[in-house]
Amino acid sequence: MTQLEDLSPRLLVDLFRDRFSSKKSLGQHLLIDSEVIDHTIKLASNSNNNPLYGKKILEIGPGAGSLTLGLLKAKSQVFAIEIDDDAISHLDRVFKNIDGEFEIIHGDALSIKWPEGITQIISNIPYKISSPILSKIKQYHSKNPLESIILLIQDEFASRMAMSDGEYDMGPLGLNLWLDFNIILDKKVSPSSFIPQPKVNSRLIVMEPVKREETKELDRNLFKIITKHCFSNRRRKIRTLLSQVPSRISRVRDWHKSRWNDKIKQVLNNNPPGFDSGWTDLRPDRLSIEQWIILVKEISKR
Repeated sequence: MTQLEDLSPRLLVDLFRDRFSSKKSLGQHLLIDSEVIDHTIKLASNSNNNPLYGKKILEIGPGAGSLTLGLLKAKSQVFAIEIDDDAISHLDRVFKNIDGEFEIIHGDALSIKWPEGITQIISNIPYKISSPILSKIKQYHSKNPLESIILLIQDEFASRMAMSDGEYDMGPLGLNLWLDFNIILDKKVSPSSFIPQPKVNSRLIVMEPVKREETKELDRNLFKIITKHCFSNRRRKIRTLLSQVPSRISRVRDWHKSRWNDKIKQVLNNNPPGFDSGWTDLRPDRLSIEQWIILVKEISKR
């Protein structure tokens, strides 16, 4: 039986690269930095004071299995979704007789059904699927509440998730994540921690589930469409943006062009609670998160 102690992140990556090449089309950057992996496990173990022992962890795109190794050493149950046939062959070979609980799920993480009962998601996410993976995480969490999510992603993308740089980073990504999560920026990870090296820095982030009073009775689908619509032209004034019908408004139940136009006339001519006069001349990033929630609630009122 293979012992976990006999393996290391660098050895796993070398074994993979001896037989296969990293695929640019899949955004494969194989993690080799043991310190980053150890820190990731520490973050996951400390989140909500829940140790990883026996936890059901979902890993998306394990690649050579560097992070998988750390999760198995922490005695968690790992369910790894992998789309690459070469990576699956490699993972099967190195972890087949491992003294731990590990299951490979062959498929596209964006389209297949995720296992039920997952407690945490811990992954080094390929940059190119970061945004749709977050949407899938939100959908999963709404039906199967998660304890925490730990992701290693592109640094700039992480800043947008956390809206950490003020006006520049405020947008639909961060606003919609804020409804359900506290986004905590953690350790910055240099390109040298990967093979092949990406061209930009990465960042470890923690997504802590949270229930906010402000989101009660909020039409989340409408919120998503309105924020995306307004921030797609963030240099324009809110009056101009809201006067244009969002392209996907018909996807929200009972909404259509004429209803939108009628409602926006009312909203633009009356200051919502907590709004000063002149708010319609502001640009989208000048409204606070709470104001966006109030605005969408006012629009959604019959």
